[in-house]
Amino acid sequence: MKLFELLSLKKPEITEANSKVHLAVWNGEENPIDVYLAGDFEEWQRWQSRRNFEREYIVSLIQLPGTNRWLFAGCYNSLGCSYLEKHEYNYYSTEEVQQVNCLSGRLIIDFKRSGRQSYLLAENWSDAMLVSELLPKKMVVEEFSGYHNSLISKEKLDIIVNQQVESWKSALSSVSGVYLITDRASGKLYVGSATGECGLWQRWADYSETGHGGNLELKNLLKVNGKDYSSNFQYSVLEIADTYTDRDSILEREKYWKDVLCSKSFGYNAN
Repeated sequence: MKLFELLSLKKPEITEANSKVHLAVWNGEENPIDVYLAGDFEEWQRWQSRRNFEREYIVSLIQLPGTNRWLFAGCYNSLGCSYLEKHEYNYYSTEEVQQVNCLSGRLIIDFKRSGRQSYLLAENWSDAMLVSELLPKKMVVEEFSGYHNSLISKEKLDIIVNQQVESWKSALSSVSGVYLITDRASGKLYVGSATGECGLWQRWADYSETGHGGNLELKNLLKVNGKDYSSNFQYSVLEIADTYTDRDSILEREKYWKDVLCSKSFGYNAN
């Protein structure tokens, strides 16, 4: 089945003749799939350097790993455009078409992009936009796949916490343990521990919110470089224990890992 055949079944008013297809790809600074998973895609898409959405509908596809696979990110009414001189950008007023919202984040399209053009007249390309897969549920950041495989960036941590991704929340809430923060810009390390009722989940949620989690060295680092510097951080689990393990035992293991990784001498652990 073709993409526009499926969309028209949900809302007959959506046609190739009145739609523009937006092929959202990495722009050198932001990956649109990360923007989408964070819940900010519609606002991100509204900012355009040119008047790209001069049709009634915008059909948005986000490039997935693999050249010819695209995630359907929704269909939007284009309701008008204002040129913002301060930003030197066009800002579109849009509204998501609710009749096809059930497909957003679930529908995978096969389409071989020709050249680098990102804004297509739908009637010229619709025959090549084929439905490949309908996921059983809306795509989110990858599901938790084990404590030994828990390496995530600050960007993904924010998505996991903001969306309360159940597999991550359940797994991290059920254990205490020792974790590692790596500063990918400097290579420096910070070793920390989590104890208490909500275990690692609560500790990592604090990092998502503040960037520093209350740690003195990290607070000072962000004070000098700005909160956005925390985007350089990545998080991983060094070892786990059940939430009933006494605090002193976990602190002993934290000290062990600080010694192993020299994070007091060469990292961000002050003590």
